[in-house]
Amino acid sequence: MSKNLVIIPTYNEKENVEKMIRKVFSLEKPFDLLIVEDNSPDGTAAIVKTLMKEFPEQLHILERKGKLGLGTAYIAGFKWALERDYTAVCEMDCDFSHNPDDLLKLFAAIENGADVAIGSRYVSGINVVNWPLGRVLMSYFASIYVKVVTGMKIHDTTAGFVCWSREVLETINLDKIKLIGYGFQIEMKFTAFKFGFNIQEVSIVFTDRQEGTSKMSGGIFNEALWGVLKMKLRSLTTKYERKTE
Repeated sequence: MSKNLVIIPTYNEKENVEKMIRKVFSLEKPFDLLIVEDNSPDGTAAIVKTLMKEFPEQLHILERKGKLGLGTAYIAGFKWALERDYTAVCEMDCDFSHNPDDLLKLFAAIENGADVAIGSRYVSGINVVNWPLGRVLMSYFASIYVKVVTGMKIHDTTAGFVCWSREVLETINLDKIKLIGYGFQIEMKFTAFKFGFNIQEVSIVFTDRQEGTSKMSGGIFNEALWGVLKMKLRSLTTKYERKTE
């Protein structure tokens, strides 16, 4: 068992899931991999279970009853990881928009003292490939909006390629994370920020998916934008105190 876990939520990812699993396991650093599978009708789970026979120690699956939201998938994965004593946990997409090679940079940042390492599209310009201009602008200005509202000095607040130290996941009350779509990514970073954890951004290049269907929608961004205001208001009456040994 590796001390490092990669969590990948899946829904209808049969075109990508085997390639992604094999790529992660080909990296020079050993990782365990947890697939959080939301009852995909395309047979994604069956592909994963077949590969589990080939990688019985490294590959795991957590099956859920249906498509319950990105945030709840990651929270289920985080809880699974904490129960099994992983020291660092990374979240990423299955569609290769996040380059698996960059896992090495994110985990290295954690090993070198970061509590949270963000695979950032915007920390050194705008590093996005194959996105329509409108979507690039929406994502970029959403991150600026979040920075203004929350006070975080993070360039890519909506990033979904993030590595967390165990201490952060133990400190955050995962049951109190309210946002379940892409707003979940913002709320997790904001909560870590309020607790005073060391958050570092690592420059990556984000490439839009080549196979499968995007899960992005206008509703997801609306949840994030309005949810940020509610999140900020809630924070004004919340105490953020880390446990001391």
